[in-house]
Amino acid sequence: MTDNACVIWFDGLGRRDVAVVGGKNSSLGELIRHLGPAGVRVPEGFATTAAAYRAYLKESGLEGVVGEQVDRLRAGAALQDVGAAIRAAVLNAPLPEGLRGELVAAYRELGRRTGRADPQVAVRSSATAEDLPDASFAGQQESFLNVRGEQALLDACRRCYASLFTDRAIDYRERMGFDQSAVALSIGVQRMVRSDLGGAGVVFTLDTESGFPAVVVVNAAWGLGETVVSGQVDPDEYLVFKPLLEEAGRDPVIHVGIGAKRCKAVYTGDEGTGTVDTAEKERRARVLEDAEVLTLARWAVAIEKHYGVPMDIEWAKDGRTGEIFVVQARPETVQSRRRGSVLRTYRLTGRGAPLVDGLAVGDGIGAGVVCPMDSPEHLERFPQGGVLVTRITDPDWEPVMKRAAAIVTDHGGRTSHAAIVSRELGVPAVVGTGDATTRLVGGRDVTVSCAEGDTGHVYDGRLDFEESEVDVGVLPRTRTKVMLNLAAPAGAFRWWRLPADGVGLARMEFMVTHDVRIHPMALLHPERLDPEDRRVVDELTDGYADRRAYFTDRVAHGVARIAASRWPDPVVVRASDFKTNEYARLLGGRPFEPEEANPMIGWRGASRYYSSGYREAFALECQALRQVREEMGLTNVVMMIPFCRTPEEADRVLAVMADNGMGRGTNGLKVYVMAEIPANIILAEQFAERFDGFSIGSNDLTQLTLGVDRDSSALAELFDERNHAVTRSIESLIATAHAASVPVGLCGQRPSDDPGFARFLVDAGIDSISVAPDSFVAVKQNVAAAEEQTA
Repeated sequence: MTDNACVIWFDGLGRRDVAVVGGKNSSLGELIRHLGPAGVRVPEGFATTAAAYRAYLKESGLEGVVGEQVDRLRAGAALQDVGAAIRAAVLNAPLPEGLRGELVAAYRELGRRTGRADPQVAVRSSATAEDLPDASFAGQQESFLNVRGEQALLDACRRCYASLFTDRAIDYRERMGFDQSAVALSIGVQRMVRSDLGGAGVVFTLDTESGFPAVVVVNAAWGLGETVVSGQVDPDEYLVFKPLLEEAGRDPVIHVGIGAKRCKAVYTGDEGTGTVDTAEKERRARVLEDAEVLTLARWAVAIEKHYGVPMDIEWAKDGRTGEIFVVQARPETVQSRRRGSVLRTYRLTGRGAPLVDGLAVGDGIGAGVVCPMDSPEHLERFPQGGVLVTRITDPDWEPVMKRAAAIVTDHGGRTSHAAIVSRELGVPAVVGTGDATTRLVGGRDVTVSCAEGDTGHVYDGRLDFEESEVDVGVLPRTRTKVMLNLAAPAGAFRWWRLPADGVGLARMEFMVTHDVRIHPMALLHPERLDPEDRRVVDELTDGYADRRAYFTDRVAHGVARIAASRWPDPVVVRASDFKTNEYARLLGGRPFEPEEANPMIGWRGASRYYSSGYREAFALECQALRQVREEMGLTNVVMMIPFCRTPEEADRVLAVMADNGMGRGTNGLKVYVMAEIPANIILAEQFAERFDGFSIGSNDLTQLTLGVDRDSSALAELFDERNHAVTRSIESLIATAHAASVPVGLCGQRPSDDPGFARFLVDAGIDSISVAPDSFVAVKQNVAAAEEQTA
């Protein structure tokens, strides 16, 4: 190869060659050279050089055209006019003879290497300033797929050169401060992967919303990957827990979300693509099985390790061969730039009627007037600080998006164009709402909230909200463990930066309500349901041959997300503690629940687990936790039994657990008990023989000690956790438990609201305090102050 060669094969390139062949092509070369031997598959190909591009501009006189037009833009000319003039000039200028010859020769060689005359190739643009660690040029230039034949290749290359000057690319470089004339274009020509017959998507080596670094996020859809990136489809989403990825016998896929996938991109007969509707069967089916997800995750981790930074990776699956390939890899540019110890939080303080929901992007809140737009052509009509509402976005929308207070789309997933760009801009977005464009009326004031977990909400009106920033790196250390109460698995990763000592309370009933939605006995005995409930149950469980798996998968994935967020610290999962009236409200619940005069002290907690009316359902809860601990490998999960009235009842529950493979001590399993009934205090010594720890439920303990309904407004002033009868019970429990070498924790809001109560708990020798995440900082500081006073 000569120094002035116009074409270089990928296996002769590396990541230091950005100036030679651009970020995309240098990265492909790096992958083939260094990660191919480790098993990462990348389609072979070649790239034109930046020098060839500059020679093309010089020989054809295009340098002067570009310079003149950029000067016009900076003098006030319309972006659209400037871009159109440059592109027209490029498309009319023929490629130099030397470049044409080398392209044709390399294309023929690729045919020889692949064993196919006139091979199908992808022709992709790679700018010398793209895919840098501090800027994302995602989608700025064009790619042409399924190109076949020498003349078609040359035509696609000329169009690639022109795409360096799309309106969006020019605008982006101006906004990011890149010299327009200093950016050159390389063209990558790569063996085509027939993902139109299979599937494609993206992989991130961290959680894109929270920056949580211990997971790999895989998005997948049928057909070509452009529907995922553009946001045209709501893709499948799979999460893989990195620390257990190489542990033998484990399946650390901790979340599987089946997206709607209502369309897919396919070839239209030439280099173009189009979208077609997917079949109903495709919409319900997974694009990837666990083994394929794990393969992609292992490759992603290897790529991340090699580059030393979090990565954004594109993949494709050939529908003819079943092979999976990496087709692009670049540094992730948003979460990786955030200060690791700083936690910025947002909290709504006002209330408004909910209008639409979708996937939350980011964790911020924005408010403004609804501005529906069908296309980005009339930028001047979009007001600064408006709420952009549209079907989907692509790179043409970016000048509009940077003016928005928030963004709402009908379609798209967490790795769609709208999601990627809104994160980079720091603009909250709710994507994949389905119907925001028809339900949000132009001119209406709304608030867009992404601060409430994975689900983003659009509320009526401009609501008040608070924004705060805490450097968790300077929080004091405490002897007393301060843990988190987590209900929603979707929000678990949001709090990973908090220096908590684990999770003291994860409520299974939240997962049943929000993820399962069906009474577990209704899944086991659908014959007892009325026709309408049975129809809805059939609809929700469609695709599951075994409805038990519908329950266990959803609960297991919810628990796993919480357990992964704090690994390897303990995560205490409380078995379901619905009251009968609450269970009855679940879909299909009424045939299985009696009517009780006082459900608060009725058939709840431990008494259900061994009874004939619920024992089968409790077995599903045990199986879900066993799946998390033994199949996924998250052995930091601790099981906790609520509302256990007597030691004899404890024995019966523990026996049922053992029958379901969850015996105390099995594979290191610890089992805790809630201390919320006076009997738990009085008989603490006997309970300590049966359980590995106590967790004080201060609300129920106060209610049952004082005989005060905690929900009664008439008795509110009598409900006091500082009452001497309650505090003496807590002190007594701690002393008895510690004598038996059993730890005691407390989960509740009072320590955050009342520094004096935190001081009391520290003085009493409590081992841990578990609070809501937004109270963690205050409680940590209160506990530290109490420990300092008692030192």
